[in-house]
Amino acid sequence: MKLIARWLCATALLLLGATAVFAADGDAIVIIGHPGLPPIDAVMVERLYTGRAIEVAGTPVTVVNATLGSASRRRFLAAWLKLDDDKYGAYWTVRRHIGKGAPPRELGTTAEIVEFVRATPGAIGYIEWGELKPGMNVIGRP
Repeated sequence: MKLIARWLCATALLLLGATAVFAADGDAIVIIGHPGLPPIDAVMVERLYTGRAIEVAGTPVTVVNATLGSASRRRFLAAWLKLDDDKYGAYWTVRRHIGKGAPPRELGTTAEIVEFVRATPGAIGYIEWGELKPGMNVIGRP
């Protein structure tokens, strides 16, 4: 009887753990790229979204953001850049003022981001894990 109770307890813990992992993945932001772009790491994502890099593996890239204040943008900034919207905006205000570029273009919906990335050579964007569709080129995972 004790063996069955232990087995049930262990099974319940495993199921709870799997649910937690699934929920975390569901909230995760993944980086998508135009077909043919290679995988990139978190350092490169940060460099691209802060304007300190403009190419990946010799290919010029265009990065796009979700709109200011959107949930996916907040999660992206927190997870990938360790910033919030205010600090990210301030960073780009300074860069623009000193002549070091402009922030990435903003697109309003996930569908717009996906379409832009698919249609534009060298394009990179981010979407929610749950928005992934077959055939998308995922180049960065949490």
